[in-house]
Amino acid sequence: MRLSKIIPVAIGALLAACASFTLAAGLRLVDIPATETVPALKAAIWSPCARPPETRQVTAFMVRARRDCPVEGAKLPLIVISHGFTGSMYGHHDTAEALADNGFLVVSLNHTGDSGMSMKYPWDMLAFERRPIEIKRVIDYMLGEAREASRIDASKIGVFGFSRGGFTSLVVAGAVPNFAGSEVRCKMDRPLCRQLEREAPGMRDWVHDVRVKAAAAVDPLNVFPDAASVAGIKIPVFLWISEKGGDGVEPATEAKLHPLLPTARDYKVVQNAGHFDFLAPCAEAVARHEPEICQDAPGFDRAALHRQMNEALIQFFRTALDIKA
Repeated sequence: MRLSKIIPVAIGALLAACASFTLAAGLRLVDIPATETVPALKAAIWSPCARPPETRQVTAFMVRARRDCPVEGAKLPLIVISHGFTGSMYGHHDTAEALADNGFLVVSLNHTGDSGMSMKYPWDMLAFERRPIEIKRVIDYMLGEAREASRIDASKIGVFGFSRGGFTSLVVAGAVPNFAGSEVRCKMDRPLCRQLEREAPGMRDWVHDVRVKAAAAVDPLNVFPDAASVAGIKIPVFLWISEKGGDGVEPATEAKLHPLLPTARDYKVVQNAGHFDFLAPCAEAVARHEPEICQDAPGFDRAALHRQMNEALIQFFRTALDIKA
């Protein structure tokens, strides 16, 4: 997905204060230190919070959360969110907020070199290879170095991803990509296009994480053409796809993934939805300038989709991670 044209707005720029006294999701921004193998990462941590929310515009989105709110609860399940092509850690803020409001600790990151904030190598196989490595690093950080570490139940960890992030979720869960054998084709004159033609299973050591016990993918890049490519997935999977697709995601190809996933618990084709409808609704002013990303098809209600999807995700993770109400 493409958000690189959207100019980031400082997180501290308060645009509107919410007068409601409903509870908020807490929001804390962190810089995850580099290791010998993983560069420093920027991330947002969303948590259960007992204070009223605030509404702020961040990049294309109106984020409803309370900055630096004390974390409520203990033994919290952890969900890691992976954005799509040139996306950002805010692209699924409404899902993060909904999960946090329902007792989950959520962390979303900007993927190195493949986000709207850093376009170093989005058109190289390195962008795909590094994504699962970065998810593993985020989990390591949350369970060890983060100040929320003592609040996390390490036996209840899930991942959620959109587009390339959906690909990431499935790889973390155990899938092995087969780019050359897939129906994904690239016609542009970029290094990635040439790499895809010869990229076969066994050429790379893809990183999986057995600590992850549930995986959600919406409109994932489907480079898993056969049962062998997803045989390593032994955990419950949530798979929603758009009827219309877009940005290189083809509905016919997406639909072929579900029958290959024996652990799929929640599968849905969202009627009349396009690929970008899985992004959180855009701020109104931004939507006028970014119609491809922000504007819905006639008669389609993105906000309604997200209410439905977020509730389904909450129920999926509660069931898959065996979370008691």
